[in-house]
Amino acid sequence: MSSATERMAKLLKLDFEVVTFGEKFTQIYVYYKNGDEEPIPIYCDKGEKVNIQDVYTTLRNMMFVLSFHPRHSALRQIRKEIMRFS
Repeated sequence: MSSATERMAKLLKLDFEVVTFGEKFTQIYVYYKNGDEEPIPIYCDKGEKVNIQDVYTTLRNMMFVLSFHPRHSALRQIRKEIMRFS
């Protein structure tokens, strides 16, 4: 999971951070955060085994959707790069 997230972050030149909450949590959440704004959840694996390429594709699609939101002008500027990487 983290490798797909890290791959997306590197390609888009975004920061990447892993935060663990201990062994109690089996689900993994991925958030997009811009500065001091509230983080936006863009993926949850529901505690199931996942295919890394499927995770990457989902992250890419969610970043593309967010790029149309007026508050995320930084993503709008890299929209072409978001869709170019597969």
